[in-house]
Amino acid sequence: MARSGMIKATYIVLIAVLIAVAAAAPPKITCGKVTSTLAPCFEYVLSGGQVPMSCCVGVMSLYKEASTSADRRNVCVCLKSITSSASPGAINNAKGLPGKCGVSIPYEITPKIDCNK
Repeated sequence: MARSGMIKATYIVLIAVLIAVAAAAPPKITCGKVTSTLAPCFEYVLSGGQVPMSCCVGVMSLYKEASTSADRRNVCVCLKSITSSASPGAINNAKGLPGKCGVSIPYEITPKIDCNK
């Protein structure tokens, strides 16, 4: 009987450790990944015109891949960094990009994004 209780306790501890490790896992999306995925969008953001299909493919791919809060925050922080030195016209183009690609995000892409919300 005591052995059975010890086995159950061991399983509970093991499950708790696995949950803690999974929760602490680093985000899988880096700023480098964001930049490379959205590279086809840069010409549109800088110059306007027609949004390339390859840009929208990247936007949708990044949107789907950012499945955790940590990943979404990393994407946001990267977009904030990228737009920090952009011209007002480029920022305006960046703001409209998700909608033009059929993606809805809960913030506008600007240098003033609060990525902690």
